[in-house]
Amino acid sequence: MTSRARNQAPFWIDPADANRPFPDADLALREPDGLLAIGGDLSAERLLRAYRAGIFPWYSEGQPVLWWSPDPRFVLFPQKLNVSRSLRKTLRRQAFRITLDQAFDAVIRACAAPRAGADGTWITSAMTSAYQRLHELGFAHSAEAWQGDTLVGGLYGVAIGRIFYGESMFSRVSNASKVAFVALVRQLHAWDFPLVDCQVYTRHLASLGAEFMGRREFLAQLPPLCGRPAVPSPWHFDDAFQGHAVS
Repeated sequence: MTSRARNQAPFWIDPADANRPFPDADLALREPDGLLAIGGDLSAERLLRAYRAGIFPWYSEGQPVLWWSPDPRFVLFPQKLNVSRSLRKTLRRQAFRITLDQAFDAVIRACAAPRAGADGTWITSAMTSAYQRLHELGFAHSAEAWQGDTLVGGLYGVAIGRIFYGESMFSRVSNASKVAFVALVRQLHAWDFPLVDCQVYTRHLASLGAEFMGRREFLAQLPPLCGRPAVPSPWHFDDAFQGHAVS
């Protein structure tokens, strides 16, 4: 299979056709990188079908749903998590209390909030509702960073079997989202999750050890990982973690 030519249009998905499978992700456009399909909806069934096929939604308010599978993919192997010296100092101070699945709605709303220097948000109201539904079904999860009773950072994503698909993170205090991410990744490693999907490159995630993987290699990982038993929801840290990202 080969990626399609630059001048071809993405596939159209009829929102009324709830059972239509996605096109093969390897047919995504090269420009813009990874755009595969337009249309459909954000039903839980369609979203889970997309993730299992290496596809995710990413679009802005007022647009139809856009479905992507970039090449290469940006991923993190939990055993290769990189914790810098300065971040290790923050972890040792235990400046944050870290929890799982305690404030999913608050985390996704914070991730959707406007950011300094950004024009709007890709986490639309429809996206928020869709992932809240996935959380209710036990597929979407959050990690929260607290100072006292105040939520100061966190992230959310989708887990199917033993792969975690990261979606978005936020910080209101320096390093809050990094500490939450480190705690989550270490717990995922303890639960035998061999891969975290970071989707696309960011310097923030690169500093934590994320790296590129070719799309075909990434897609080959999905069937066995998605087919493994899921960790029961809601998530909680194992006793050894005690709600902190230990150094």
